[in-house]
Amino acid sequence: MSRLDLCVLRSSSKGNSALIFTQNSKILLDCGISCKALEESLALFSLSPQDLTAILITHEHTDHTKGVNIISKKYNLPIFATDGTWKCLKRACPNVAPQNIHTICENEVFLLGDISVTPFPLSHDAAQPVGYSFETDADKISAVTDTGVITDHILNVVKGSRTILLESNYDLSMLEAGSYPYDLKRRIKSEIGHLSNDDAALTASCLARLGTREIILGHISPENNYPDLALKNTALCLEGHGFSVGKDIFLHTASKDSVTFYQPLT
Repeated sequence: MSRLDLCVLRSSSKGNSALIFTQNSKILLDCGISCKALEESLALFSLSPQDLTAILITHEHTDHTKGVNIISKKYNLPIFATDGTWKCLKRACPNVAPQNIHTICENEVFLLGDISVTPFPLSHDAAQPVGYSFETDADKISAVTDTGVITDHILNVVKGSRTILLESNYDLSMLEAGSYPYDLKRRIKSEIGHLSNDDAALTASCLARLGTREIILGHISPENNYPDLALKNTALCLEGHGFSVGKDIFLHTASKDSVTFYQPLT
């Protein structure tokens, strides 16, 4: 029986990366951090990038991919992404060896070590963005970030996940009052943008009904949100739907500039 664990190495509009692992398999989800930052982060687990089974990419934006080119070349690591994402990445990542380029398809399950991986489509202004659900014979974890909407299909794929990394990108009032240009604000709020705190809170309530016991709020904008605000908003919504935070379901926020550890659930 293989337990899955998730640790977020970085999560914000400045850079995103997370480690999903069992005793036998180590998967890096996105690599929007430098090679040095990755090496230092993995060292906290007594790991090196050489110990990684693979790197999975959600989409081509640089806050998810800026370390891919150097890290794949230095450590000869396989990279998995959709065809649309690869078409955008190949120019930015010329040093990824041909044998390390692996194309995946939405909704087609594949295995990495003892972890079953299901990529599912998201709604974001990228070529072919996906989220991922990770499953073993005993556990399930999912990551849903960089999407403007949560569809029934997404909920169906991730249902039953013990832990979910969920985007809670912006507070609507802060975004509207902030200094971003109008077009950028409109993009962020659109169906191909990001999830607001309110969106995340409602999604968290749905996930709790579907069996999720732990939610990590991530991709929190440094300009248009605060971690405590995102946390409070989701906690109030969950309590309003009859869930006791800290008992029925556990909430955390992912740090934008350091590794965030989570207490394993029993």
